[in-house]
Parts: sequence; C-alpha cells; structure tokens
Amino acid sequence: MRKASRLFEIIQILRLSRRVVTAAEIAERLEVTPRSIYRDIAALQAMRVPIEGERGLGYILRPGFDLPPLMFSVEETEAIVLGLALLDRTADTALKQAARRVNGKIAAAVPEPLRQVLQRNALYAWGSVAPAPEGIDLALVRAAIRDERKLLIDYRDERGNATERRVRPVALVYYSETAVIVAWCEMRQAIRNFRADRVEECQVLDDFFAGEGDALRSLWTSGWSTAAPASA
Repeated sequence: MRKASRLFEIIQILRLSRRVVTAAEIAERLEVTPRSIYRDIAALQAMRVPIEGERGLGYILRPGFDLPPLMFSVEETEAIVLGLALLDRTADTALKQAARRVNGKIAAAVPEPLRQVLQRNALYAWGSVAPAPEGIDLALVRAAIRDERKLLIDYRDERGNATERRVRPVALVYYSETAVIVAWCEMRQAIRNFRADRVEECQVLDDFFAGEGDALRSLWTSGWSTAAPASA
C-alpha cells in the first residue's frame, strides 16, 4: 500500500473509531509496522490533521474534522453498487475485500436516501465466481503494475509445458473463470498473456522497468484492431 493510500486509511480508521486506537492496532489492519504508523501520524499532524495522542497510549481524531462529503445521484450510486458486485465475482481476494470496505465507507459518508440504495441489495451480478489462483497473489501483480516492477513466474501453458518467465506486467484482465496478466515477456521479446490459474509460482524482483509501462500498454492496445493478443 502506497503512503498516500495509507494516510487516507489512517484517517478513516480514526474517524470511524469510538475510542483511542493504538499504532499497533492500525499497523495490524494496514499490514505495516508500528514504526511506519508513527511516521504517518507525524506526517498527518504536520498537515494539520487534528490527531491527538502519543506513542504507547494511542490516537484519536478530534471531532469536527472530516473528509469532503461524497455527493452522488441515485444512478451513480447504483453504478457503484453494481460495480462492487462485479468485483466480488473476480479471483482477486484483496480487491473483493477492498470493495466491501469501499461500500462501508461510502455508506458512512452519503446522505440517508443514498445509503438506502447501497444497502437495499436490489442489484446483483450473476454468473460463476472465479476461484483465487493458487500460485500467484493478484494483489502483488497489481502492485507490480503500479510500481513498474518485474516478476519472475513459473508458467505452464495449455499443452502442459513448463517455463520460467521474466516479465514486465502492464495490465490485468478479469474474466469470469480467471484473470489474465498482460506482460512484456523478456524471453519472447513481445507482449504475452498469462492465465493466472496457470502460474505455479511468482516472485517479485528488485528490478524495475520505470517509465516503460505506458508505452508497453500502448503497444498492447495497438494490436487490438489487428489481431488477438498472443498467449504465452
């Protein structure tokens, strides 16, 4: 989780809590160290977010501070409901959990009539639910795409052939049965598609392709009108 996202999450945790929250509790929820939370709290206080407390005792958000209200029309709210329902049918466990948190945050921020739209359970996404892939964490893939960081994957193709691939991931495509990782394959020297359910192991490398992501995505999308993207 990037620092900007973490700062927002800390504000949300403190805003929704009815008691003092310790750095250790926040760190456990955000999966970082308490030391990181201490630094983040100091950064928020420097930005004049009214957080009170100290190390060892915990923190509270002084009443009166809030993020700007979210204002949606009924149709916009229904679009959010359906989008979150579709996310719940992907193989990405972290995204499904995030979708549920988003639902709770929006419900806490919007006026009562729109909150009823969120809680009515009148819109559904039907169809099969993709199982989470066993050999790869899609949250790590999304992070690698954002950070333009290379992956090393053990991949088995549709014929059962196993290869090790060093790839530069640029996109994730979610289908009902699985997710597909779109990446520049250094072995093939071309854009290739890798089914997440055929990845047997994945390692995040300390090797980056900074500044190349947009160009590689453009290369990928430029082939849409001429031919389907090649499989691995």
